[in-house]
Amino acid sequence: MKLATIRTAGTTSAVRIELDSATAVLLDATDVGALLADPLWRSKAADADGSVVSLDGIDYAPLISRPDKIVCVGLNYRSHILEMGHDTPSYPTLFAKYRSSLIGANDDIVLPAASTKVDWECELAIIVGSAVRHADEQSATAAIAGYSILNDVSARDWQNRTSQFLQGKTFESSTPLGPWLVTADEPDAAPGPLQRIVCEVDGETMQDSTTDDLLFDCTTIVSYISTIMTLLPGDVIATGTPSGVGAGRSPQRFLQHGNLVVSTISGLGELRNRCVREVLPGFSS
Repeated sequence: MKLATIRTAGTTSAVRIELDSATAVLLDATDVGALLADPLWRSKAADADGSVVSLDGIDYAPLISRPDKIVCVGLNYRSHILEMGHDTPSYPTLFAKYRSSLIGANDDIVLPAASTKVDWECELAIIVGSAVRHADEQSATAAIAGYSILNDVSARDWQNRTSQFLQGKTFESSTPLGPWLVTADEPDAAPGPLQRIVCEVDGETMQDSTTDDLLFDCTTIVSYISTIMTLLPGDVIATGTPSGVGAGRSPQRFLQHGNLVVSTISGLGELRNRCVREVLPGFSS
């Protein structure tokens, strides 16, 4: 089952995506996060037979509009650890984003005026479907509602100001999330050697890997984070990015105004986001 959040008539609505008929069925929830807060979300989403809208020209909002938490894992693909010259971590490297950073699957990425080194990072996102704390492998797996795509667009010059990543990771309107939540019971949703992860900039392939290069798998990540805090329905966990980022290239390469970033994970759809340079108040573009 594929679920999304769309903008419609000045508001937002959770929908069930029907690719075969190129339609979306409106659900009784303002977004996928609100839907997941209902313990019966799975059956309600599957059984809904409400109003139908065409996928043609659909306006995707951020998949989860107001998550309680966005937790990100850094240095979690072996190839990316090597290209950045880091030692292999013994534990997941965690940092946070805030919901003001989130944008929809086709929204513009705002390149902050304060940064000249904005980088791409295509990532598999875990969407939490039920509250979980101190999870073992079984309960961690059960808590995963499904998966989506996130691009952890990063201001490297800000990220590297200190040993803490946060300041370079959560600039406003920088992080596309979507287009869908693909529920964990879908065969294409489970991370593995056949799940290809690709990022293109203006049609040029920058990242091309598979999710079997993950150092810490999804169950391990959920279990680890749940030892620190209670994960809630609608929480988003970004699982890290493979090699091919701009900061790992020689010479380094970063996003520019007008670039089109396309982030794809097989079975989960794609994000298509144009980069637009932030214009500060009082300054002309």
